[in-house]
This record gives sequence, C-alpha cells and structure tokens, in this order.
Amino acid sequence: MVTLASIEPLLPDSNRELEDVAIELTSAANRFAARLHPIMRASVGNLVRSMNCYYSNLIEGHNTLPIDIDRAMAGEYAQEPEKRNLQLEARAHIEVQQLIDSSEMPFPVLSLDGICWIHGEFCRRLPDELLTVRNPDTGEEIKMVPGQLRTRHVKVGEHIAPEPDMIRPLIGRFVEGYSFKMLSKLQKIIGVGASHHRLAWIHPFFDGNGRVSRLFSHALLRDLGIGSELWSVSRGLARNVSDYKRLLAQADQPRRGDLDGRGNLTEAGLAEFTVFFLTCCLDQVTFMESLLKPDELLNRVEVWCNEEVQMQRLPKGSWVLLREAILAGEFARAQVQGLTGYQERQARTVLSGLLDRGVLVSPSPKGKVRLGFPVEIIERWLPRLYPTIQ
Repeated sequence: MVTLASIEPLLPDSNRELEDVAIELTSAANRFAARLHPIMRASVGNLVRSMNCYYSNLIEGHNTLPIDIDRAMAGEYAQEPEKRNLQLEARAHIEVQQLIDSSEMPFPVLSLDGICWIHGEFCRRLPDELLTVRNPDTGEEIKMVPGQLRTRHVKVGEHIAPEPDMIRPLIGRFVEGYSFKMLSKLQKIIGVGASHHRLAWIHPFFDGNGRVSRLFSHALLRDLGIGSELWSVSRGLARNVSDYKRLLAQADQPRRGDLDGRGNLTEAGLAEFTVFFLTCCLDQVTFMESLLKPDELLNRVEVWCNEEVQMQRLPKGSWVLLREAILAGEFARAQVQGLTGYQERQARTVLSGLLDRGVLVSPSPKGKVRLGFPVEIIERWLPRLYPTIQ
C-alpha cells in the first residue's frame, strides 16, 4: 500500500559531489547564456528544440530522422501512416517546448496543473493512433485522454507504480517538497535531478511519462534561471541511455539498510541518479558552448561557404552576409549593398541565394535577416550535434 511517505526522500542528503556539479552547472549555464546575441539565441533555440525532440524520441525508441522532423515543421508529412505519426509526435514535442521557452506555460512548473498541462498540450497534438495504449499483460486497449491522470494500475519494468487514487496526493507532496521556501538555490538545482526521477516514479499518466518528465525538467531548469533554449539535457541522456534507464530503475528500489537514508526509497540510488542527471546537463552546456564559440563557428561557416562558392552553389559575396548574421544577430536588407560592395541587383542575388538555401532566414519578404540552420549543413557548422545527419 503506497502512502505519502512512500516517495521519500525527495532530496538526497547534500554531499560534495552533488554540490560541486550543481555549482559548476550554474556557472557554466550563466556564462554560456551571456555569450550569444539575443537574436542568435533565438535561431539556435529553434535548432535545439528540434534536437531535443530527436533525442527524446530516441530514448523512447522512436528514431525520427532530423530531416523528417524538419519536414514536419514545414507541414510536409510522409504518406506512410507510421512515419507520419512519428512526424506529428515530433512536431508536438517541439511546439510544447516552444510554449515553455516563450514563457507561455499558464501554470507554475511545480504544480499538478503544470504537469497535466505539459501532458495535455503534447498529447492533444497527437494522432488518435498514438493515444491508444495497450496493456502488455492483458492486450486491453485504453484510450488516453490528454492531461488526464492515470485511472488504472500499471507496472513499468520491475516498478509497480502507485495506485491511481494516490497520484494526486503524491504530486501534492512532490510539489510541496521541491518548492519548499527554505530550500537554497543550490538545493533547488539538485532538486531538478531528484524530481526528474520522482515524477517518473509516480508515473502519473498511462503513457508519455518519459517525455513529460524531460519537458518538466527543462521547464524547471528554465524557472531556476539555469536552463535555456540553447541546450538540451535529452542529448546527454540519450547518449548515455543505458545508464539513464539503469539509474532510474535503481532509484526505484527500497532503502538498502540503516546507512541508506531515512526514507522509504534508497537515498544512495537517488543521489547517484541526481549526480548523473546534473552531470549530463553540465556536459551539454559545455558541449553547446564549445560549438558556438564565435571564432570557431565563424571559421567553420567560412570554410563551408568558400567551398559552396567554389562549387558555384552560392554566389560570391555570400560570406560577408553570413558573418554579419553571426556577429550582429540580424541585419536589414538595406545593408546588403554596403556589406557586399555590390550594386543593388547583384547584392539582391547574393541575398536571394542564401535565403533559398535556408542559411539565412527572414520572417517576411522585407524583414530583417538572421542565420538559419537547415538540416543539411548542421554537421559542417555544428559537428556532432546529431550522431548522423540524414
């Protein structure tokens, strides 16, 4: 029988390893966020949301290729039903994260309404086929309602999730524990890793709990001023997916003895998972920071641009416009003549060539221009962002 005490401890006892990684994450995230021009941040954010979706899907065993995600965002869907459904799922994930990144989440992150909102916004964008959950033991099919808490018993691997009538009380305790006013900023950051596990342990919905937990953690990191649209923990979790799933399961275990905390669940397991989660966050901040160092990004883009000009796939004069977009964040179309040194018609040809390739983008035919990140050039400009670009 699950009680409110069954979820304890909500936080592992503080130790040097936990504190060090939390402090380092705070420092690295703040340094990285201050480095990029706000317009450049928006361009990178669009790319990172797509990357986050790709890796979150990969964790769930859905290998939706970056090019298919790109097409889905453009409204171009495959004829094959299964592939189309995965594209719609990818688009749903990106749109919900966009709402979070735009501060359009209407409820506090740490609230029952907030958690249900994430699930509801994601699932209401899914096709009906992906809202049907099959019980692996009985074969019974259950139609999932977006944002509605689970109403039946479930088992996830070896973990028997709490009974349905305990979900609301447990989330109440979850919210209370992680938003406690006496927690220090450092404890709240440590709490992001711990709460990721505890939300998965509650397993509040029939399906979609993994994605909801990762989107919840992304929103909570943003709430604490650590997370941003510039990096994604899902990449780190997916690249260490065996450890991620092993440590999640390990933290589900009961206390191992008198030296393993004072709660119902293992404190050592929770601490180990929390260190792993925060280390993945730190790794992704430092990885993205290294990719977006201005000098190195400029060099990679210039090398690529020169090759494209030499192969006559881009007009001469392209590099100065790409450089301006990287350094200034955006520029007005009226600046193109001055930047290229060309006459008006030739300058327009250069700009059109870059817009056609998607390496420059604009919100309107006369609007300002900023850097774009089409999928086909990602490996050249931002190597190792994806395992392979297809």
